Amino acid sequence: MTTDTSTRRAAVIGLGSMGSGMAGSLLRAGFSVTACDVNPEAVARFEAAGGRGAANPAEAAREADVVVSVVVNAAQTEAVLFGADGAAAAMPEGAVFVSSATMDPAIARALAARLEATGRHYLDAPMSGGAARAADGGLTFLASGSAEAFAKARPALDAMAGTLYELGDAAGQGAAFKMINQLLAGVHIAAACEAMAFAAKQGLDLARVYEVITKSAGNSWMFENRVPHILDADYSPKSAVDIFVKDLGIVQDMARAEKYPVPVAAAALQMFLMASGAGMGRDDDASVARLYAQVSGATLPGQA
Repeated sequence: MTTDTSTRRAAVIGLGSMGSGMAGSLLRAGFSVTACDVNPEAVARFEAAGGRGAANPAEAAREADVVVSVVVNAAQTEAVLFGADGAAAAMPEGAVFVSSATMDPAIARALAARLEATGRHYLDAPMSGGAARAADGGLTFLASGSAEAFAKARPALDAMAGTLYELGDAAGQGAAFKMINQLLAGVHIAAACEAMAFAAKQGLDLARVYEVITKSAGNSWMFENRVPHILDADYSPKSAVDIFVKDLGIVQDMARAEKYPVPVAAAALQMFLMASGAGMGRDDDASVARLYAQVSGATLPGQA
């Protein structure tokens, strides 16, 4: 997709594995991009790549047409907008705030209402796809918001997205779609880890198990993506255990409010909680397999 971005200015708040890739995609598309992060080394890397660094969200957002927030949760999003040196008051009137954090839909609606009362737009746009797709502009966005918010954000979304789903005209709908995705993703990761540790307990060749399952009905995107981390004994965090402690916790809160049973998601949450409690919270979410191995005596690659 091509869009005239010659006069477009963007801010990116958060330069982690996702945000840095998204900021790079905006730069390649011709945006003038200013970014900030709590980690000064991340800002320095972004400046070396051709972007401009800022000390805080307000400084980054001051002249931006679109402000893309790539933080972890609702509390951080609220702080980015309305905390000390927040972006909300600094954004030009008519600018759009693109919120990419995974959060409860009710909180997304509340943040949108608060920002829109100031004359700025809010686009509820959680994304999926991982760091590699963020870096090549191939993310999937699950977005909802007003027609004005979509129009203002579209050039930036074109730069960052391989697929854009327009899911409604009000904030909260994108967040709700994302929580359905996260329910499935968390369950699939926990199931993949359970299966691989069980295979190890049976003394099976785990590389062969991976080969067979990825060509069989038991395969899933998460199995295919996460099991190589187990085979390589590489638990450096592509997506951390604590992300699913948070996300499946949100699923539980939403379900409880609706008096809706989610027993499979609840069981998966307990496995992520146990892995986090065992000291693996910042490790890759495939570490759930290590937890199964610990409690069962199974031996995974890389273990004595």
